[in-house]
Amino acid sequence: MTKLYRISLLVSCFVLWLTDGFGQSVSDKPVRGPFTGSFVQFMQEVENQTPYRFFYDVRRVDSVRVDYPNNTPQPLPIVLQQVLEGTGLFYAIDAKKRVFITTERGIRTDLPIGFFDRGAATESDTGIVDYLAEKEKRRLTLETSLFNIGRRPLRPGNANLAGHIRNAASGEPVIGAAVYIDKPRIGVITDQFGYYSITLPRGRHELHLRSIGMKDTKRQIMLYSDGKLEIEMEDDVIALKEVVIEAEKDVNVSGLQMGLERLDIRTLKQVPTAFGEADLLKVVLTLPGVKSVGESNVGLNVRGGSTDQNLILYNDATIYNPSHLFGFFSAFNPDMIKNVELYKSGIPSRYGGRLSSVLEVTTRDGNKKKLAGSGGIGVLTGRLTLEGPIIKEKSSFLIGARSTYSDWLLKNLKNQAFRNSRAGFYDLNAHITHEFSEKNTIYLTGYYSQDQFRLNSDTTYQYNNLNASVKWKHIFNPKLYSVFTATTSRYNYSVSSEQNPVNAYRLKFQVDQSTFKTDFNYYPTAKHTLDFGVSSNLYKLRPGSFQPVGAESLVRPDVVSSEQALESAVYVGDRFDISPRLSIHFGLRYSLFNYLGPKNVYVYPNGSPRTESNIQDTLSYGAGKNIKTYHGPEYRISARYAFSPDASIKVSFNRMRQYLHMLSNTTAMSPTDIWKLSDPNILPQVGDQFSLGLYKNLKNNTVELSVEGYYKTMQNVLDFRSGATLIMNHHPETEVVRAEGLAYGVEFLIKKLTGRFNGWLSYTYSRTFLRVDQSVPQEKINKGDYYPSNFDKPHDATWVGNYRINRRFSVSLNFTYSTGRPITLPLAKYELAGSPRVFYSERNQYRIPDYYRADLSLNIEGNHKIRKLAHSSWTVAVYNLTGRRNAYSVYFTSLGGVVRGYKLSIFGQAIPTITYNFKF
Repeated sequence: MTKLYRISLLVSCFVLWLTDGFGQSVSDKPVRGPFTGSFVQFMQEVENQTPYRFFYDVRRVDSVRVDYPNNTPQPLPIVLQQVLEGTGLFYAIDAKKRVFITTERGIRTDLPIGFFDRGAATESDTGIVDYLAEKEKRRLTLETSLFNIGRRPLRPGNANLAGHIRNAASGEPVIGAAVYIDKPRIGVITDQFGYYSITLPRGRHELHLRSIGMKDTKRQIMLYSDGKLEIEMEDDVIALKEVVIEAEKDVNVSGLQMGLERLDIRTLKQVPTAFGEADLLKVVLTLPGVKSVGESNVGLNVRGGSTDQNLILYNDATIYNPSHLFGFFSAFNPDMIKNVELYKSGIPSRYGGRLSSVLEVTTRDGNKKKLAGSGGIGVLTGRLTLEGPIIKEKSSFLIGARSTYSDWLLKNLKNQAFRNSRAGFYDLNAHITHEFSEKNTIYLTGYYSQDQFRLNSDTTYQYNNLNASVKWKHIFNPKLYSVFTATTSRYNYSVSSEQNPVNAYRLKFQVDQSTFKTDFNYYPTAKHTLDFGVSSNLYKLRPGSFQPVGAESLVRPDVVSSEQALESAVYVGDRFDISPRLSIHFGLRYSLFNYLGPKNVYVYPNGSPRTESNIQDTLSYGAGKNIKTYHGPEYRISARYAFSPDASIKVSFNRMRQYLHMLSNTTAMSPTDIWKLSDPNILPQVGDQFSLGLYKNLKNNTVELSVEGYYKTMQNVLDFRSGATLIMNHHPETEVVRAEGLAYGVEFLIKKLTGRFNGWLSYTYSRTFLRVDQSVPQEKINKGDYYPSNFDKPHDATWVGNYRINRRFSVSLNFTYSTGRPITLPLAKYELAGSPRVFYSERNQYRIPDYYRADLSLNIEGNHKIRKLAHSSWTVAVYNLTGRRNAYSVYFTSLGGVVRGYKLSIFGQAIPTITYNFKF
């Protein structure tokens, strides 16, 4: 170092010392108000009075107004604290009287003591954090920055704010996120695309965002006119001391929709099930008002409805058989699922075609930022899912595969009948999302599944689902967007036997559905939300084909004639917020059903039973000819009144029409069930449901209480004659009778949302009756009086509990109880004309034993290191913990002239399982 340079450095240090010392001497001068006007004017006045100099970003302070009336001299820090209170801005002052106005709390203006002597900065003794993690700094910046929306100047009135809420890590949409402001209380919920549109008063607002499994966040906005704001939310890391399951905590009270149950994948994976894999439908069965007829059956009976009265949608494509492996598994890969919504009442007008419920399953969009994957290996199944960006931030893919390897288990069972059996399934999923522009996004989904099994014989059963959907979302403006959807659904099954070449055969059935619909969502004002659209479904059914297999087969070919129909609908719905306490929704759907040729229609005389021998005439219709038309309105009305912020009452009425029927004389859903369209001899089903509910939240909205009651009537419900033959029947109308249905009940639910211990307790009391009181005496059942339906189970209670021991260990226990389902029993034997006969009770007058079961699971997480190749976990579960032999059905055999009854159980012992899950 040269001598001149050393002298220059000493002089510079001396000058800085003098300047600093002079500054210290005059810095004690207080600041005198009052101050009014903009923040920039305030800073200029302070600089004129003192040696302080301000450093700031004009964009962050230009909308801040100052109203400081105090004219008493005060130190600058005290004045700044009062002026900046509530603005989201902070200050820091260094030794040279420089004042930094920032959006970050806890900024330091000097280095901590010993900074250069440490390997890394730590927390200072004063508790001020020396540095923040990048994510936290970014989050704080976003939450305290002011976002200017729209064009200036600021005018009085309202403006619309719209955009998407996405996951910050993956870029996927956040479904069901609450977007709201506190004063005035205005809020909306994001849809299945993560899209929101909210009308607010123009001006400054703090926008709050809340969603299940995501960190709560907020945005400071200055709303000048209509505009757009895209928002990202971060995954919520579970704290050591609690598990949090929350969305908008008061949505059950403040929301207008009733009879709606929402589930996310985190909840699904906590509930223990048979064979250890998360199962969507098994968890749905724990909800109030949802039942099944027996163990390991995925057929849903919702509020007194039969299994065919549920519309099951997978990304808007209809699923006809949602089960795998005799009902032990559902058709949905848990790693693909994003959101599940079950509508039991107050069904929105955009849905139609079924009487009882709508189960809408939505897949994830896939990670738009990086390649990721997940999977699991269990006792019977394995699964793998991959996802990642195609064009980063623009498009993504999500593919999943699942398969079973259950044959090894069957071969090791002691029972020879099982050892000679085979069973297996697999399913494939694919989903692609591409954002062409801010206003245009396309979604492509494909699904294929196949089941095949053989039970101690050469007869092979096979069935599969094939579904595809294309969606195009177009945003016209922040207040209006539309979704154009085209889907195709195919379900078919076959039964074949080829061991004996002479009798080799194959029986087939198939149903195809093609759908096109357009849905519009319009947000005209803060008090109105309109949705409207049109839809059309083309059905093509092949009710049965019985064909020989091989040249040696002597089986006689037989084909039941195919049928087709077109179901169309137009709908409109309007949600109107009359006041903060009162909201009303009006909806109208008008459906039109055309039964089309080619088809031969059989005519039966009035007043006589429908039998093949009573066919009066046969009418032939050509291809595309309209044979029969049914149509009618479907009303959807609901209202909500809030007594207080944590208590409300809701009421709803909806009418539904169903033109598609499932023909089955078995109690449970079976792979060989046949679907049938309404025709001149089989009328469409019509159902009306009235619902009333009370909702109350406790302990700062962490505990939900609800009571819902319903009363439902159904017309033209199908029941079956005793011993009905439905497969390969050319005259199915001769085996069915038209019934009236009546269902009523009350559902209680207690749900705890937060804390180490969480879960829900539900209880349902319900009754379901049918009555067949036809003018033809031979078609009456139970003398024309009401009798319990096959799925009438008055009492049903379920408890689901989850307890997190620490970060790595959690335990789940669920218990379920229900009344045994009705059955018809043989009461006596007698002889008639020299032949033995059996005398049966009235239909469904007796019941099988009551059902109860307990399940337990232990979830073990791997270590929580951030930088590792894959994150893993283990699930150890015991299904049917007590080993109870619950009766699935009761059957009778005659041995030596004595009729004996037997109970059939699916699981007669506890079933332990272990599953390894991984994610990378």
